[in-house]
Amino acid sequence: MVFTAGQIADILEGEVHGNGEIEVHKLTKIEEGEVGSLTFLANPKYTSFIYKTKASITIVNKDFLPEKALETTIIKVEDAYKSFTKLLAYYDQIKNIKEGIESPVFKSDTAAFGARLYLGAFAYVGAHVVVGDDVKIYPNAYIGDNVRIGNSVTIHAGAKIYSDCIIGDHCVIHSGAIIGSDGFGFTPDDKGVFTKVPQIGNVILENYVDVGAGTTIDRATMGSTIIREGVKLDNHIQIAHNVEIGAHTVIAAQAGIAGSTKIGKHCMIGGQVGIVGHIVIGDYVKIQAQSGIGRNVKDKEVIQGSPALPYGDYNKSYVHFKNLPKIVSRIDQLEKSN
Repeated sequence: MVFTAGQIADILEGEVHGNGEIEVHKLTKIEEGEVGSLTFLANPKYTSFIYKTKASITIVNKDFLPEKALETTIIKVEDAYKSFTKLLAYYDQIKNIKEGIESPVFKSDTAAFGARLYLGAFAYVGAHVVVGDDVKIYPNAYIGDNVRIGNSVTIHAGAKIYSDCIIGDHCVIHSGAIIGSDGFGFTPDDKGVFTKVPQIGNVILENYVDVGAGTTIDRATMGSTIIREGVKLDNHIQIAHNVEIGAHTVIAAQAGIAGSTKIGKHCMIGGQVGIVGHIVIGDYVKIQAQSGIGRNVKDKEVIQGSPALPYGDYNKSYVHFKNLPKIVSRIDQLEKSN
């Protein structure tokens, strides 16, 4: 896609200084700018790059005053960083405009689709599926029987949604994610042989949920595994059966949450955090990366470590952890002197 400086200024409500007809077709960092690219300058420490960038157009703050001649056309806006972010969103939206049904696909005669559907090649849509408006289902995606998908949902290539799951509006499910796989339910007999417990529940994603690539959300044994509105899940996360995650919580990659745990709203959970099952984590909790959580956590706690401690206590304790060899040596010397 090609845009002129004038068109970009209109989108951003900015002011062109230079050639308003110059065209760009891609976005770059200012230090990597080249002819035909658009970049931005927001951080003062990168100011030197604007005088040598090859980018055709650079977005700058309104108060920017060049100290020497520029080769790049500039667009002045109120906030260069926010404007560039807005442009990224606009570019992504335009880039992903897709409609129509490619071939071959399988879609059940009982499936119902809304307006402006995109269904990529080799996708599978099962019986009694209901799909809303402006939904994009990319190639090799699998949609099981009785799934309900809301409006403006994007399901990327190779994602799988098992039967009976419910996907809200404006959700994004990335490649390789699996929604509704069986929960890890097995029971041993008197000989220690494990027998599978049927997992007959489903998964519910409320509106504006993002699920990262390779993330797995297990269906409930009975009832629902529930991911509340606005939750953002990174890549390669495991969420077990009957877990509930509160609204607007964010979880980083490789975290694992065991069955039936309830996590509150507006929590921030770092990468590689492990959380045991059947506990309750409150609202506005922050858990540092690689922590192990084996107890209930109160609202607004900030914790770290394995087993996790309050964040301040962990930092104080760590001072002693790293000095243990010295402390042991001093104790040994004191014992010898006595």
